[in-house]
Amino acid sequence: MASGEGILTDGQWKKLEIATQNSGSLSSSPKSHTLFADLNIKSPTGGKGPVAGFPNRHVRRTHSGKHIRVKKDGAGGKGTWGKLLDTDEGDSCIDKNDPNYDSGEDAYDGLVDSPVSDPLDDYKKAVVSIIEEYFSTGDVKVAASDLRELGSSEYHPYFTKRLVSMAMDRHDKEKEMASVLLSALYADVILPDQIRDGFIRLLRSVDDLAVDILDAVNVLALFIARAIVDEILPPIFLARSKKILPESSKGFQVIVTAEKSYLSAPHHAELVEKKWGGSTHTTVEETKKKISEILKEYVENGDTYEACRCIRELGVSFFHHEVVKRALVLAMESQTAESLILKLLNEAAEEGLISSSQMVKGFFRVAESLDDLALDIPSAKKLFDSIVPKAISGGWLDDSFKVTSDQDGGKSSQDGKLRQYKKDTVNIIQEYFLSDDIPELIRSLQDLGTPEYNPVFLKRLITLALDRKNREKEMASVLLSALHMELFSTEDFINGFIMLLESAEDTALDIMDASNELALFLARAVIDDVLAPLNLEEISTKLPPKSTGTETVRSARSLISARHAGERLLRSWGGGTGWIVEDAKDKISKLLEEYETGGVTSEACQCIRDLGMPFFNHEVVKKALVMAMEKQNDRLLNLLEECFGEGLITTNQMTKGFGRVKDSLDDLSLDIPNAKEKFELYASHAMDNGWILPEFGISATG
Repeated sequence: MASGEGILTDGQWKKLEIATQNSGSLSSSPKSHTLFADLNIKSPTGGKGPVAGFPNRHVRRTHSGKHIRVKKDGAGGKGTWGKLLDTDEGDSCIDKNDPNYDSGEDAYDGLVDSPVSDPLDDYKKAVVSIIEEYFSTGDVKVAASDLRELGSSEYHPYFTKRLVSMAMDRHDKEKEMASVLLSALYADVILPDQIRDGFIRLLRSVDDLAVDILDAVNVLALFIARAIVDEILPPIFLARSKKILPESSKGFQVIVTAEKSYLSAPHHAELVEKKWGGSTHTTVEETKKKISEILKEYVENGDTYEACRCIRELGVSFFHHEVVKRALVLAMESQTAESLILKLLNEAAEEGLISSSQMVKGFFRVAESLDDLALDIPSAKKLFDSIVPKAISGGWLDDSFKVTSDQDGGKSSQDGKLRQYKKDTVNIIQEYFLSDDIPELIRSLQDLGTPEYNPVFLKRLITLALDRKNREKEMASVLLSALHMELFSTEDFINGFIMLLESAEDTALDIMDASNELALFLARAVIDDVLAPLNLEEISTKLPPKSTGTETVRSARSLISARHAGERLLRSWGGGTGWIVEDAKDKISKLLEEYETGGVTSEACQCIRDLGMPFFNHEVVKKALVMAMEKQNDRLLNLLEECFGEGLITTNQMTKGFGRVKDSLDDLSLDIPNAKEKFELYASHAMDNGWILPEFGISATG
């Protein structure tokens, strides 16, 4: 029995005594010491009790009061549960002589050594491998294919989180690659909701990420801004995330940073796309160029299958109307290519590559531009009219196109005056974009003598500005303010914007970001007092529900309701004249204050002239009248009289200024008790001297 487990020989007892005496110099894990390895025993106490000199932190007391030495990793000695799924031989075997033996345990005996597989753990390991390989090769198609083959699509939010978090700790190259991959996987492999959920997980874990990545807040903010610019996250994601994140969290800071540092800056889309040295977007011009190259190559080789494949690879199904348009123009330019073009369009329609709606839109765009095409292709209309019936009889152009185009043709023939007006206004607008001369533009419109077409002008102005640079967009907004003061009624603006929004879907065919830009124009019109906030509701009620136009109005409301909306919208296209208006208001206030305290009339008039904003002189009138009421100093009316006499302030501007004061009398009366009496006195004086239009009502309640 000397060799039995738990029974020590005399030699072993001597070694144990020496070990006990020297315990202070031993490791806190006595099992690991070589001395105990020589003893070939499992516990220095043999289950009897603690040995003097050993630390007590792994000692437990049983219900019987005995001290039990417990292993550091959770396994135990006598009276303990032991280690989870402990598989040491002897410890895990079933003893049939045990009084507590249950024969049912035999069935589970084989499971003790079986590894437990967690599908999520397997998925996590696999996606790390996919991401690492992608960062090495940059092959988007392989990464997409591998992720698709992996299955377990319910775990895709984790893939989004893992991809971004791995890229956050790497160079700009990997960050850009991660953004490109997410855009490629969006909707095709990973559902939009899964992309969103992945970013929500990132926001909730950014406190942990910040431990290893010092600028985690800024980097994740840029990833979110990029996802919004790439349209794989909706802008509303920011507002919704704020609602579910504590304001004190770093996740909340990420959202604020994305909004203020990246998405509110001028030209933010371009800046965000280039932040890491690349872009996922192909511009409209690049897409058009590729379409032209595909069609030219097709006409040369006649390979319909290859042409369809190239069109499909463009990945712009929403822009296939451009393929139709360019194909038809090419067919009209070269009649030898007509049969090939018709064959290609027929094949693309049969394959479902080009949808019926895209086909019709392409034909409509050609029909609308026939007058311009006729300058280069004299027989354009005749050729187009011969193609339409072939397309309809071939079954790849909807029958409704012929009916609609005939009706449109009838309207245009009956309304030659409107067509001529459109041509004239295009020239006027283009000249304005070159000269920036608002008074000249207003004179040109007055010379046309067609105020009933004012809404058409507004639509034309904004449509042309949409397809140009930010400078022209800013100029268009400033012009709207000037026209509101001088020439157009509020009803003209409402009807013009309705016309714009009704055709928003068609506009978006040529200008991909048209909806967002139109929302900016609407919001800017409200900030500039061209439209009242209630006018947006009126516009919305006249548009089809759930249409692009309705969504644009909703976006405009969101822009207006945001914090510092006025400041941001005035800078929406890079500042420019929007801020000139704000500066002009300050300068007007200062020059009037100086004049009221004894300034010279001629100098005040020169200052107004130096502002160079005649369309904004109604602000001079308004501020002068209000200051006269506040200071009880009618001397300010002498300045208005001089300005009117010199022709510096026109009758329209004077009437507009008096009208603005009249509209705000209720508010003014809170600070100036006799405001209404004073206003009636001033208005009567202005009417007697011909400053304001005869139809202006003098009564403060009229």
